[in-house]
Amino acid sequence: MEAKKIGFVGTGVMGASIVKHLISAGHEVTIYTRTKSKADALISLGAKWAATPAEASKGQQIIFTMVGYPIDVEEVYNGEQGIFSSATAGTIVVDMTTSEPTLAQKLYAQAKEMGIHSLDAPVSGGDIGAKNGTLSLMIGGDQEVFEQLKPIFEVFGENIVYQGNAGAGQHTKMCNQIVIASGMIGVCESMAYGLSAGLKMEDVLRSITAGAAGSWSLSNLAPRILNEDLDPGFYIKHIIKDMKIALDEAERMNLQLPGLSLAKSMYDKLLEEGYGENGTQALIKYYR
Repeated sequence: MEAKKIGFVGTGVMGASIVKHLISAGHEVTIYTRTKSKADALISLGAKWAATPAEASKGQQIIFTMVGYPIDVEEVYNGEQGIFSSATAGTIVVDMTTSEPTLAQKLYAQAKEMGIHSLDAPVSGGDIGAKNGTLSLMIGGDQEVFEQLKPIFEVFGENIVYQGNAGAGQHTKMCNQIVIASGMIGVCESMAYGLSAGLKMEDVLRSITAGAAGSWSLSNLAPRILNEDLDPGFYIKHIIKDMKIALDEAERMNLQLPGLSLAKSMYDKLLEEGYGENGTQALIKYYR
């Protein structure tokens, strides 16, 4: 695969691992993140440092963004030192933030006016998937642009699916987040029940992960719960953001999601108690 000049804005828990895969594949990567010291490890691997999103985007063929919230997406694209202030016609921008479908559609329209191609490409798989290069990608935008970028996506992803027009990737990610948020209730209640019953939970997991109850969260996050490991593969503060987006979109569609509403209320309580920087598996604290 021909080496590309790539800008990458946002090198957090997942972004940093993606950048490592891109560098290992021989691409020239320029990075921007708010705190430079957090990018030192990537710089030591060969990434170039940029002081602003605009600087990270200048002269790049592809620009990835992976930031926290829709307001951050808006800022890195449309801020005074944003991507759209320096990216040129023919560039491809790819937002991998889990964000609002309506914002993805807005960025697509803005990019098109500038001759820039835009994809919304949220991912799933958490820190483990990012480290292993096995992320699932859900892509919205023009299909021909998706096909052009698919070899790049394959550097850090496995399950790569084109979902439809701009915003379709974000809508698909909302489907994903609804399952994760609501499903963690089941995982944590199962753990709480088994522990209260005095079971050896490692043996319980050997039985139930292989049956109809099996899920990624049960296989990967339940062991973390047993080890009292609440480090984030995905932050509680971010799943709350995603649940709010999904509930807002559902309201626009006149759709009620009582399970998701319950999950959000539970996570909101944990946020109030100071668990926002922990992983979604910290929902177990609700039962303790």
